[in-house]
Amino acid sequence: MPTVELRFSAQPEHVRTARLVAAAVARRAGVDEAVLDEVRLAVGEACSRAVGLHRSHDIAAPVTVVLTEEEKAFSIEVGDGLPAPGSEVARAVAGGGGPDDPETEADSEDEMGLAVISGLVDDVEVRTGADGGVIRMTWPTAPAVALP
Repeated sequence: MPTVELRFSAQPEHVRTARLVAAAVARRAGVDEAVLDEVRLAVGEACSRAVGLHRSHDIAAPVTVVLTEEEKAFSIEVGDGLPAPGSEVARAVAGGGGPDDPETEADSEDEMGLAVISGLVDDVEVRTGADGGVIRMTWPTAPAVALP
């Protein structure tokens, strides 16, 4: 199970690099060429979402991208450092939470990002925990063709 892991500071300019790496690794893993644009777009959206969450909540931890080639699938996990709502860490990060809280706009952008990703990828899983959230996206791979 070959794996590539990227970690980058929450800067928008790093999202392009993550998209390029994801497309290259997906191609090598056997993801259909017709799907590579969707891979690029989904990774770009997930990374942009993670960067936005980090910047709006002043999270210093890096954004993580883990690309894994499995037997019949290729998966990408994009992790952010925003703890699950309700955890002690989340309460410490949030600090506020009234009706005039600017997080409301960030939350709606977050929902929109997840909707775009769901439209691009058939197999999506979103998890949140005390250490942050993860979006896992999976695509099927073509079986390797043996050369004579």
